[in-house]
Amino acid sequence: MSPSHHEVVDQLVRTIDIRLLDPLEILLDGDDAVAALRTLVRVRAETWAQRLLGGDDQEAVNTVMRIVSTLYPGDGPFEPPLDWWGTPLGQVVARRVGHPTAASVSYAVAGAMLGITRQGVHDLVSRGKLIRHPEGGVLPSSVRDRLRAEGRAHRG
Repeated sequence: MSPSHHEVVDQLVRTIDIRLLDPLEILLDGDDAVAALRTLVRVRAETWAQRLLGGDDQEAVNTVMRIVSTLYPGDGPFEPPLDWWGTPLGQVVARRVGHPTAASVSYAVAGAMLGITRQGVHDLVSRGKLIRHPEGGVLPSSVRDRLRAEGRAHRG
């Protein structure tokens, strides 16, 4: 089941508070400007969630890339913990984009994205329901396509 707009907004706001605004508030000694930023973040999170849940594919990809690069910066590739894929934001990213930066994901990551076990992923690959990457793992686009197909099946 796809997460709700409200769930995605709440996760975005919480994550931005924890990763960006709380540290900024500490640095600025509780400046009132941070309270104004919290209000602005809530408004913008509504727009981002709408783009992720209902925008066109390119708009969703662009939004995901901005969010991921800002909230999860690093020198290496984006590798969230497996349980992140079960969060509202993780579920939307998997359904709309697949994995935003990887050409291939491990069976464990594909399983987390799909909400199934590694063995379940192996079975889907063996039956041709997921596409194996030539160098190992699974194509994130095939995980995304499976999630989209499941979403259509649940609605229809």
